[in-house]
Amino acid sequence: MGSMHSDTGQERRARTKDMVEKWLAERQQMLVLYCKLAGVESFDPDKPEKQLLRDFCQLLVDYVAFGHFEVYDRITSGEERRGEVIKVAEEAYPRIAEVTESVVTFNDKYDLNDHVQALDELSTDLSTLGEELANRIELEDKLVKALMR
Repeated sequence: MGSMHSDTGQERRARTKDMVEKWLAERQQMLVLYCKLAGVESFDPDKPEKQLLRDFCQLLVDYVAFGHFEVYDRITSGEERRGEVIKVAEEAYPRIAEVTESVVTFNDKYDLNDHVQALDELSTDLSTLGEELANRIELEDKLVKALMR
């Protein structure tokens, strides 16, 4: 059954490259906002930092979702045929999923429109999140390396 659309390895590679570039660009944007937020000394509920926090939460969630739904689903759905990539993904995934939990917790706590909750724990929470993200990025980079080979 010769399908009219036979996917060449080259097309698949091109799609993978686009996906990875988009993922890294999202991650970069998220990190820029993270650094801005982490550099804010004190949080005043009426200050623009509030918006920064909201934007950060949004980007954080987008970036994490992209990793899950675009990257991992693609690898696990059989779209990715290289054993090396699948192996790296399987090793990285449990750890990455843990970081996702942390992100969801952080987002639930801070992405509130009415923002009644105190922001006095924000710097502690941000620094914990920063460590989690650093671990995740290290794992993602291994995966990116495997994907881009």
